[in-house]
Amino acid sequence: MLVFINSTNTSILLFLISVLGIFLNQKNILVMLMSLEMMFLSVSFNLIFASIYLDDITGQVFSLLILTVAAAESSIGLAILVIYYRIRNVITVELMHLMKG
Repeated sequence: MLVFINSTNTSILLFLISVLGIFLNQKNILVMLMSLEMMFLSVSFNLIFASIYLDDITGQVFSLLILTVAAAESSIGLAILVIYYRIRNVITVELMHLMKG
């Protein structure tokens, strides 16, 4: 029981750090993407430990699905950032409104 509480506290701490990373650094899009990935990782971490604690495999399956979607999301986001950097030579969130098409 104590291991589950410690892992839950670690997961909550990772989630709060990633939320702070998103809200405190709104100028750099790469840091925002890394904070979003850390948020997905903390939720996945919590699902895995809950699955182990409850002796059920459903949480581990959901964790794999979350990590798969997060990997696809980050690869698409980084591809868009590379194209944006090639066009504008700068990556700032303030100028992202220019991408409207």
